[in-house]
Amino acid sequence: MQWELKWYTFVKNSMPPRSSVRYNEEGQMPQEVFTTSHKHLRKEGSDWLVKTSESCSVVAALIATVAFATSASVPGGLDDKTGSPILKDKPAFNAFTISSLLALCLSVTALVFFLTIITSRYEAHDFSISLPRKLLLGLTSLFASIAAVLVSFCTGHIFLLDRHLRHVAYPLYAATCLPVTIFALAQLSLYYDLIRVIFRRVPERSYDEYTN
Repeated sequence: MQWELKWYTFVKNSMPPRSSVRYNEEGQMPQEVFTTSHKHLRKEGSDWLVKTSESCSVVAALIATVAFATSASVPGGLDDKTGSPILKDKPAFNAFTISSLLALCLSVTALVFFLTIITSRYEAHDFSISLPRKLLLGLTSLFASIAAVLVSFCTGHIFLLDRHLRHVAYPLYAATCLPVTIFALAQLSLYYDLIRVIFRRVPERSYDEYTN
């Protein structure tokens, strides 16, 4: 649908400025013809966006819940006299604090983007820039929040291990991040398509379906 809109805009801008062709034989303007002929494609695109956004919003909400609980906890506890964290001078504690806060902010951001997609009116012009950009930003925020949650888990869990066991836990931490990495790599094709369509001006159109 996004490519079709780019093609429509390309043809529209290629027309002479004072072209007398405004209506077809049925009295429809070019925009009305485009909307009518692409209503099925718009329906398929909107259904796919709704299903994808609903699934991702559930994941974002779960991550936000976990990130909120994590950000509210203090590894090592608080000093009874000063009330400050006991491990505040540890580099891992600073990494835990920053990553847990980032996970909360990014997951809420992703949730907002996906909710705006779900509540969109799905007009034809929305498929040009608005919806793809929201989907791209939502997925980026979601993946970044997952990475931040993993970092906060690893940095918070390291305080529970003895010093001689920490080197053994590093490969396990890497193995924990492996499924997320595989999932992110599987979505690279979608990322590539979204970025290419958003920033490329020359339209591309496949005529394979029209040659049958």
